Amino acid sequence: MSDFNPNDIALDNGNLYGLPKNIVETDLVVVSVPWDVTVSYAEGTSHAPQLIQEESLQVDLYDFDYANFWEKGIYFVPPNDEILQLSKKHRAMAKEAIRLQAIGENPETNTTLKQDIDKVNIACEQMIQYVYDNTKKLIQEKKKVVLLGGDHSTPYGYFKALSDSGVSFGILQIDAHMDLRESYEYFKYSHASIMYNTLKLEGIHSLCQVGIRDFCEEESEFAINTEKQVNVFYDRAIKKQLIEGKSWVQICDEIVASLPQKIYISFDIDGLDPALCPNTGTPVPGGFDIDSIFYLLDRVKASGKEIVGIDLNEVGNSAWDANVGARVLYRLCGLWMS
Repeated sequence: MSDFNPNDIALDNGNLYGLPKNIVETDLVVVSVPWDVTVSYAEGTSHAPQLIQEESLQVDLYDFDYANFWEKGIYFVPPNDEILQLSKKHRAMAKEAIRLQAIGENPETNTTLKQDIDKVNIACEQMIQYVYDNTKKLIQEKKKVVLLGGDHSTPYGYFKALSDSGVSFGILQIDAHMDLRESYEYFKYSHASIMYNTLKLEGIHSLCQVGIRDFCEEESEFAINTEKQVNVFYDRAIKKQLIEGKSWVQICDEIVASLPQKIYISFDIDGLDPALCPNTGTPVPGGFDIDSIFYLLDRVKASGKEIVGIDLNEVGNSAWDANVGARVLYRLCGLWMS
């Protein structure tokens, strides 16, 4: 770092933001997971990690809130080609399975359809194991780990690695969706099931969801009836309170008060206004601007809560989406490292 000039042109060295690439001297590691097998609407988020790395070279490093946190180092684990090829192969299979179900085919009566769904579920388990192995190793090395998807199914292996490492924590989820379906389209590890699966892990204390505006009755009932605490701050309810005169500061303080001491931040970018990331996997009207969410996250940090992990998912497959994703990722890193 002593020879690095943050004011100079970013060096395209394969690392994020053109920072020197030295994992030994790095506090934080970004593990990329190029995966979007079970997406139910727009595909392409598997390409986001690489695009974000490329667009990150446009980000100026001095941050208004976190100053020169980059001096502690950020190391980027590039997309694993085997995982990417596994995603491509099984995305085609999943897409056809979704199409068949949409015209009335049922895997309980269609043997070929069931076999393909089983293959997709096995592939998802392989991805989960890859994430688990890599994140657990880094946790043991005392690194701060940020997982960069891919679709929102990708952090499950990281949740499990933290849980198996003896960490008990709550999840603060920024998202348009609850992701509490037991399965979706018969895919056990669907992006729409990530939080349902995660709440089954022993180390997960609670779940706080912010920005929810697209969900089904099954998910709503699960949130009410599950043994673990689930607090949902719905987008419509938040906007109604704001219109009626309640401040964002007050709402943020209510959210912070619902959180346990140790917090994992799971950031699905479709929690933002879709104008900011229009090619995200499942865009929904509504949502937040970036500064409102980071005001909330700053309040979380100022309260003395301890961040134990972060993920960023569902960034779309375009230069603009990746540009926004790179900036959100940078601020997430700064939040944890400063």
